[in-house]
Amino acid sequence: MSRLHALTDAQWSLIVGILPGPTGRPGRKFSDPRTMIEGIIYRYRTGIAWRDLPEAFGPWQTVWTWHRRMAAEGTWDAVLAVLTSSADAAGVLNWSLSVDSTIARAHQHGTNTRRTAVIESTCGDSGQEPPDHAVGRSRGGLTAKIHQLVDGNGLPLVTLVSAGQAGDSPMFMPLMAHLRVARAVGRPRTRPDVVRGDKAYSSRAIRGYLRSRGIKAVIPEPSDQQGHRKRRGSRGGRPVALDKTDYRQRNVIERRYAHIKQWRGLATRYDKLALVFRAAVVLNAVIAWTRQLSDTP
Repeated sequence: MSRLHALTDAQWSLIVGILPGPTGRPGRKFSDPRTMIEGIIYRYRTGIAWRDLPEAFGPWQTVWTWHRRMAAEGTWDAVLAVLTSSADAAGVLNWSLSVDSTIARAHQHGTNTRRTAVIESTCGDSGQEPPDHAVGRSRGGLTAKIHQLVDGNGLPLVTLVSAGQAGDSPMFMPLMAHLRVARAVGRPRTRPDVVRGDKAYSSRAIRGYLRSRGIKAVIPEPSDQQGHRKRRGSRGGRPVALDKTDYRQRNVIERRYAHIKQWRGLATRYDKLALVFRAAVVLNAVIAWTRQLSDTP
């Protein structure tokens, strides 16, 4: 396999039936889907400008149009939903989840758009572009933040994008609200067995939410919260239980972000639109799941 191609035949067979196909209407010849997808992957893997795509992928405008349309239509979310459902049916999906976020520095070419600052803005699978384009100013300058829920093997289930200065804790409920894995019989599964998170996710609201749904919380308590509880005496409640052995497994999401950052177009955000940037992150998740499922006997 050359460096221009990232998908094996086994991986391609898992997603080809879900991608757009010829409509039968008169017009230009329908582009080869595999060439278009390989072109999109190559662009984000290398971080080059769209105009600099190798000629092997055809006109760069065609590749860009494919990516833009699939981002707006939620194609990659639909593909990911099929793959996670298949993984769950095969017993590959591990329902001990981990949650975290990572920062992507925004390049100047991705920030030259008019932005409207809002208190809470996220880009999910609704197809709606947030008014601030999920770009905000933090200590590192203009940044975007990727939030994910991953399974026990570090494979993404839910992906949201927000401005870089957004906190992790407020994004937890939207992430859980987007967690849906379809099953052949019955309702989609939305309740994991365990949720692991770092101290940023330690709040009464999150712990109460997990407790009410019967989900085990593996989240350490920050020292300031420990001090507040102790100063209140008996009214402060019981100490927070933490399974330290289980908490060590949270490293899977850190390793997942290390894999994401290997795509230079995701480590640095060059996209003006949050929809387009998030679609590339979901595409990265799709590639991870196809690699897992194609290796499964």
